[in-house]
Amino acid sequence: MSQNELILACGRRKSSVAQVILVPGVGNFTINGKTASDYVQRDALSLLEIEAPIKAVHMEEKCDLIIKVQGGGLKGQAKAIQLGVARALTTYQPSSRSALKQKGFLTRDARCKERRKYGLKKARKAPQYSKR
Repeated sequence: MSQNELILACGRRKSSVAQVILVPGVGNFTINGKTASDYVQRDALSLLEIEAPIKAVHMEEKCDLIIKVQGGGLKGQAKAIQLGVARALTTYQPSSRSALKQKGFLTRDARCKERRKYGLKKARKAPQYSKR
């Protein structure tokens, strides 16, 4: 990767959208201007989810990640970041695609909130039925 090369990728989960920029560096993660551990409030599981694709292809100390994420909660954002990082890594190093695909990092989870229907209180919750 040359010094001027930036690799952009996008990851989505529920209502979260993460834009990932992969640049040469020493392994720093910046999410919305904060360090990754500060942003996910020192949640170890979320940190592991974010770092898992980088560790799977052994690139921990070769690149920096600048991430902009919005929408949803912290868990959905962590999964969106994970997908964005995996996509950026496959763009940078196409040979790593099989390893990332095998571990499930390139699979988009398309589940999202179901819309509310008229006549119902929520997506499926109906008002109480009274026969008489």
